[in-house]
Amino acid sequence: MAEENKAGDPTAPPADGDSQSAEEAGEATSNELRRQKRKKLLLYGVAFVIFLTGIIIVLIVLFSTTFMKIRTPEIQFQSGTFSYFNVQFDDFSDESKSPSFNVSMNAVLGLKNTNFGPYKYDSTTVYFYDDGYQVGSAIIPKSKASSRSTKKINVPVNLVSPTNLSITSSIGFEIDTGLISLTIQSELNGKVELMFGVKKKKTIDLNCYVDILSLAQEIESIICN
Repeated sequence: MAEENKAGDPTAPPADGDSQSAEEAGEATSNELRRQKRKKLLLYGVAFVIFLTGIIIVLIVLFSTTFMKIRTPEIQFQSGTFSYFNVQFDDFSDESKSPSFNVSMNAVLGLKNTNFGPYKYDSTTVYFYDDGYQVGSAIIPKSKASSRSTKKINVPVNLVSPTNLSITSSIGFEIDTGLISLTIQSELNGKVELMFGVKKKKTIDLNCYVDILSLAQEIESIICN
């Protein structure tokens, strides 16, 4: 009778079997929570690795297309000043005096280098033509253009017209109209040098057309290809 009352009493302590079942259930719940936590941490880690990989890929692409991309530098005729200017117009009363010019000009070339590294070039020659006749030449010494800059190159040159020109020739006609039309050409050979020892050969062509007003002794127009 006492045992029956004890079994029916809700305030009585649980039996050994019930206590063990409760502990096992609690342990199973704790293990499940830990498993879920580890799963979340793993997912977070994978997501972070994917995100970091994407950032690295973007940086590599940006680096290769911006800093490591090699572009061909450009060279153009920018301006010119004159220290000596002598022009002989046609003298119909004296056949010995044909149209001619003798001009000393300081030409300024601009070498534009947009690369993230210097452009080192060898010495070369600039040629000046008038109607296909070479009227002058000058040397560009070996040097370099710094990264992302425009280097100004001073080129002093004496321009002398061909001898025995007549008014009927193209050059003679231009001189008598007060115009000297020049074609300026050259070729630079060099290398662009980037970081990590990356080097690439680049050849630059100079091809410009310059019109000089002989009476005003100034440059009228410059066209470069």
